[in-house]
Parts: sequence; C-alpha cells; structure tokens
Amino acid sequence: MTPAIVVLTDFFAVSNRALAFAAGLAVPLKAHLVLLHVRHDGLLSPEEYAKSERHDASEAERALKQLASSQPVPTEVEISDDFLTDAVAEAVRHHKPQMLVLGRPGTAATPVEIIAGAAMDLLRTVPYPLLIVPTVGWAGFTPRRLVMAVDGNDFVLYEHQNIVAQLLEALPDSTLTVLYVSNERDQRQEDQLRVTHAIRESGFDALTKDAEPRILYHSHPAQGIMQGATELDADMLVVVARRHSLLGSLFHRSVTAQLIGESALPILLLPAKD
Repeated sequence: MTPAIVVLTDFFAVSNRALAFAAGLAVPLKAHLVLLHVRHDGLLSPEEYAKSERHDASEAERALKQLASSQPVPTEVEISDDFLTDAVAEAVRHHKPQMLVLGRPGTAATPVEIIAGAAMDLLRTVPYPLLIVPTVGWAGFTPRRLVMAVDGNDFVLYEHQNIVAQLLEALPDSTLTVLYVSNERDQRQEDQLRVTHAIRESGFDALTKDAEPRILYHSHPAQGIMQGATELDADMLVVVARRHSLLGSLFHRSVTAQLIGESALPILLLPAKD
C-alpha cells in the first residue's frame, strides 16, 4: 500500500490549488491522495454553497470523484458528516498519511481567521503535519528550498512524522535551512549555540547537512520569519508548532495566524511534543 496524503477539500475544488500542489508532491513521494470533504463544516462547505439548490450531495460526490479521476496519482474520495476535527482524526487513523493539506482560503469570502482557527484546532486535537497552501501561485510546483523556523528551544516531534526527511529524499537537489528570529541584537552568539543545540538534539542536523542556522533580528517574529524566508529564497516554510501554546514562545497564536494569512509560501506545520 502506498503512503497517503489527505487533502481537505471543498465543493469548489475544481480551482483548488492546494490539491494541485499536493498532487505535485504525491508523485515524487510515491503517495496516493485522499480527498476529504466534511459536509457540514463552515470551512469546507461554505454557506453560499449549502444554499444552492444546484449542488446536492450526490452532485458533489460526482464532482469530487471526477476531480479525483483527473489526478496524476491514484485518488480516493471521502465525505464525512462529522465535525472537522473528528473527520480528520478518523482519516488519520484509517490512512496514517504522511501529512494533511489545507488550502488558504477555500473561497474569496472565507476570512483568514477561519483558516487559522481550523489549523489551530487540528494541531491541538490531531497532532499531524499540516501543510497550508496559499490560494494562488503554487499549482504544479514542487519545492526545493525549505526553510524551517524554530523558537530556539529543544523539540521532539511525534512518532512517524518524518515528512521533511521524506521530502528532502524525494525532491532532487532540495535543501533545508534553519531560521531563528531574535528580538535581541546582542545575543547572536548565544542564539547560534542554543539553536544549533536544539537542532542537534532533534536530529534535524543530519537534514541540514550541518549548515549553520540563519539568525535574523526583527522586532516582529512573523514578519522576521517571512523576511528571512525571502532572503533565503525559500519555496516552502516549515514551522515547528508547540501544542501547549500554539506555537509556543515566539510562535503564539497571533504569529501563527499572521503567517497563515500573509505568507506567500506554503507552510508545513510540524506539531511537537510539549
């Protein structure tokens, strides 16, 4: 059985660039796709869709199956009547996917806060790698330069969540650079030592090929992360997420929401044990 990538999709999936991005990753990862639609969720089943008499349940299922048949890898469709977190938890138990994928946002009318809130709920209740894909600009694109933003403290990921290593192995010439944003200009050496130690303890040093972390000063963490990713010419941002404070230390809720809402890059959130 090939590994799975679960894509949270809506009824407007015909223009879902998150699905196209996921399909682009599924090919080198040798994975199959699972299109998961949560029928009564406000994110994946917008009110304007629910009110439309033209789109009943059977029509939605046909549309999603047609979409599945057009993907470059085997793709199945699952439609759930559960709450979003329950539906995703069941999909994770059943498929044990490499990661979850969510587009930002589902429709032009969907507030960024809804996407951020859904991501936070999933990280709290289903600690699984979650890839947030911007609405435009990434269809059919595979990343090569991954930048991982950390808070400088030691971290341990959940078991069987080695998606970064899998991406680096599957994508030719791909690289991983660690980024730390500090608000103290005079602590560069201390920051370098602390971040290097955290990366070594986590086991990610093998993936960075012992390259030194990039230390950047900025008074606003989210803006500093996006600036650093731009300077490093990144095409995917990886963020270590701590569940107890949703993203702990620098990465509290507002920073996460800002990254999800403003980052032009796909963001891969990695939940860490507290």
